[in-house]
Amino acid sequence: MIVINSKTNDKALSQAAKSLQAARKAAALTGAGISVGSGIPDFRSPGGLWSVYAPDEYATLDVFYQNPQKAWQLYRALGNVLLGKSANPAHAALAELERIEILRGVVTQNVDNLHQQAGNQVVFEIHGDHQHLQCLQCGELLPVREEHYRLEDMARCSQCAYPLKPNVVLFGEAVRSIDEIDEFISDCDLLLVVGTSAQVYPAAGLPMTVKRNGGQVFEFNQEQTLGRDPFSGMGTITDYFFQGDVVEMLPLLTRVVSSLS
Repeated sequence: MIVINSKTNDKALSQAAKSLQAARKAAALTGAGISVGSGIPDFRSPGGLWSVYAPDEYATLDVFYQNPQKAWQLYRALGNVLLGKSANPAHAALAELERIEILRGVVTQNVDNLHQQAGNQVVFEIHGDHQHLQCLQCGELLPVREEHYRLEDMARCSQCAYPLKPNVVLFGEAVRSIDEIDEFISDCDLLLVVGTSAQVYPAAGLPMTVKRNGGQVFEFNQEQTLGRDPFSGMGTITDYFFQGDVVEMLPLLTRVVSSLS
């Protein structure tokens, strides 16, 4: 594994950029860390939403069915966190890589819509999105509005009056687009893993899939977390670890790649 940070010489950065430019099909897997620079805290970090609203108490499908009023306490809090947030330079870097036809698409665990806001066209939202409300009774899907988070009561379906829930994957629900994601990743030969420890499945399996298919893995995070391949015995599946703030390191790589084009 080659570590690249603010003190790294240009040779290692240039090597990584050339590998990315030469990739036949590069993709990205993103997590909460890419949106921290947009003012959206990691839900699992101290002071994050999960420390206030325990997931097993507020964020399961069973809780929504049994006590939607309680579930909406979390939905309001999450909605207010996401309101008005803008894409940051890390999101813009991925959009630029797609624009210059280096990156083929993004698989994200986030629900904030910031990849699309930045300009990415191919985005697989594995945990759904928080820009719509869905009715589990009749299938109604409508755009979320700011006033939905100001209601004392729950938002209700205009067709059947059933309580609406954000179009996000709750614990107990199946993740979204997994077959399309598996097909998309199956022939990728380079994966940028950005702002995620990739410890939660099915997203956790994507870097290993790329690695076992002979591809490369670039990891962007404050700390290196991607683990071992138990079948190969290698120390880590990461080829290049970009250590530091993803808002700085991802644009740095993108600028070098753009200069090679």
